[in-house]
Amino acid sequence: MIPLQLFDPASSTYTYILHDPATRDALIIDPVDEQLDRDLAVLQAHHLTLRWAVETHAHADHITSAGRLAEHTGAHTAVPAGCGIGTAAVQLLDGETLAFGGETLRALHTPGHTAGGMSYRWRNHVFTGDTLLINGCGRTDFQSGSAADLYHSITGVLFALPPETTVWPGHDYHGRSHSTIAAEKAGNARVAGRSQAEFVALMESLHLPRPRRIDEAVPANLHSGLRHDADGATLQAPRTAEGYAGDVSAQLAWQWVQSGQAVLIDVRSDAEREWVGQVPGAIAVAWKQWPGMAMNADFDAQLRAAVPEGGRAVLLCRSGVRSVAAARRATELGITAYNILEGFEGDPDGHAQRGKRGGWRFQGLPWKQG
Repeated sequence: MIPLQLFDPASSTYTYILHDPATRDALIIDPVDEQLDRDLAVLQAHHLTLRWAVETHAHADHITSAGRLAEHTGAHTAVPAGCGIGTAAVQLLDGETLAFGGETLRALHTPGHTAGGMSYRWRNHVFTGDTLLINGCGRTDFQSGSAADLYHSITGVLFALPPETTVWPGHDYHGRSHSTIAAEKAGNARVAGRSQAEFVALMESLHLPRPRRIDEAVPANLHSGLRHDADGATLQAPRTAEGYAGDVSAQLAWQWVQSGQAVLIDVRSDAEREWVGQVPGAIAVAWKQWPGMAMNADFDAQLRAAVPEGGRAVLLCRSGVRSVAAARRATELGITAYNILEGFEGDPDGHAQRGKRGGWRFQGLPWKQG
């Protein structure tokens, strides 16, 4: 039971695919945008069904393909809760687990390279991202890095694992593939034999060059790497619209909701939310109701009660049609209202089935069955 280890030469990034041999359910850690076709081909060649695309942190040297993998495979995205990646379906806390088939991946909060960084333990393996490298460690001079936190993460969390645990790093620049906790504890050039004060002094003396792609990579990675144009503007700014504040992607809407910048209003009928699925935390204010899809006579009052004065609302329907009409009405009521593009289920495909061409669920954003 060893992971599939894949390498991106441009960024020296390792990507890992783990799977359950019985169910063929799989999980990928730190995928790279430029390697999307390769990773999809590997999954297909091994007859694997991708369930999770997981990040160790918000990367500064490459753009993740997590969001695109979710689009292609129906997998869910999972990230460390402290990294600000608001588009992910799951925000992982220390000790939480992800299941794929009968296998389990456990999150270990290991901040220092970035404030929210995670390592992940699977069986007798640990995937350390940029926290612990082979004979080295990640830098601590940007993205809320902390040398003191990194020292504790390495010596207090990772070095506490069984010595035979295999270490799979997020990068290597010298052709090495893996190590062990015992080897790094005994001989890591950055950490072994150093006190915290000595380690902090060493890290502060490095004066490393700024990552070449940081200005491009970090903003994209805060949106799971999903970018519809060169600078990701469609995810980071609303589109103008007539009669209401604008249209926003599902990812941007969820980011606003999580940060407290908007209230999520689900304008679908009660029946749709019950039978198709609903978004945790969304406020139900139906535009029309079953039976007969009659107009909700209480829509105005319910919407006013749901959105604080001066607040902003993002409106979700099945496919982004009713929510436009509802956004226009909300605007007439003096509410700053945005329509969520593609709605909950997206557009129908060639077989008239929804949920396979865009939409909230397809993007891997949080939802649950009623």
